[in-house]
Amino acid sequence: MSDDTPTPDQAPGAPHPRETRALVGQDAAEQAFLSAFNSDRLHHGWLLTGPRGVGKATLAWRIARFLLATPPADEGGLFGAPQPPETLDIDPNHPVAHRMLAGAEPGLAAITRSLNDQGRLRNEIVVDDIRKLGKFFGLSSADGGRRVVIVDAADEMNVSAANALLKMLEEPPARTTLLLISHQPSRLLPTIRSRCRTLRLSPLSSDDMQAALAQAGAILPDQADHLAALAAGSVGDAVRLINLGGLEIYAEFIAILGTLPRMDRQRALALAEAAAQRGAADKFELLLTLIDVALSRLALTGATGAPPSPEAAPNEAETLARLSATPQQARAWAEVAATITARARHGQAVNLDPAALVLDTVFKIQETAGQSR
Repeated sequence: MSDDTPTPDQAPGAPHPRETRALVGQDAAEQAFLSAFNSDRLHHGWLLTGPRGVGKATLAWRIARFLLATPPADEGGLFGAPQPPETLDIDPNHPVAHRMLAGAEPGLAAITRSLNDQGRLRNEIVVDDIRKLGKFFGLSSADGGRRVVIVDAADEMNVSAANALLKMLEEPPARTTLLLISHQPSRLLPTIRSRCRTLRLSPLSSDDMQAALAQAGAILPDQADHLAALAAGSVGDAVRLINLGGLEIYAEFIAILGTLPRMDRQRALALAEAAAQRGAADKFELLLTLIDVALSRLALTGATGAPPSPEAAPNEAETLARLSATPQQARAWAEVAATITARARHGQAVNLDPAALVLDTVFKIQETAGQSR
């Protein structure tokens, strides 16, 4: 991959987690880890869970930096043991911090999806990626003898890789901490989950989102409330929405929904053609995600009797309330959402033309709107 290509553990347009100094809005998770560290009950395996983009990777890198830069307590020193640390913060001028930024810290191994023999990024973590840790564990210890392994994301391990990692969790090397980042822990082997202590991170509040986005260098849009509604507390999703024009895409889709049940076919066709442009694969994937979001918000409106707040696009509340005014309509939208998601993913798998796939999706939505009047 070229130097400007995001790595598998980096959100496009955002700094790499190793470069993010502060973790916003996850004090409870940080304090839980510090409490275990200070009480000398540091588990060898930690499972960092929660939605995508809420800071799991940033926390993993903060923990790694902290462990490698914090010497063991001086049990018999002249001045006694140091005060227990109250934060995971490490001076950016510390040698460990410098080495981690440069990707040259000998006490740290970061496992992500690797390149195959053709130089293409694999879609899973394979057993050879995990086996590389054998050489890492064989090296001499550094900085107090600690070693840290970050696996991002553990959900992406294939069966062989997962079994290889399980053996390490069952017989962990001395003074080694394994940090497993997981967006969907249910996809992991139950035996892996049972051998780790879980740190769950929560979606960020609106204020924390703005602080985290500012730290990431993102240019906040004027419609901050729309961004907050669509990102649902995920900084990673917010950065993606900003960089790919997600607010504009969602607003246009809601405007098309506003023309139902007749539907403005010209606008639908323009949306489909935009998704089919060369080099627009990321926007096409985002459009499918946003369609799913809109259908979920439609179902929620009918089920609760009120549109979600805040709005995620101009006139969204009015459109959702008109199209999904009853529990019966809510069920219809929930059912069509499941159908459309399955059809869309199948269409992607067989390389169906993106424009045709979007139009098929929109026509299915139009059919549902007509039936539920």
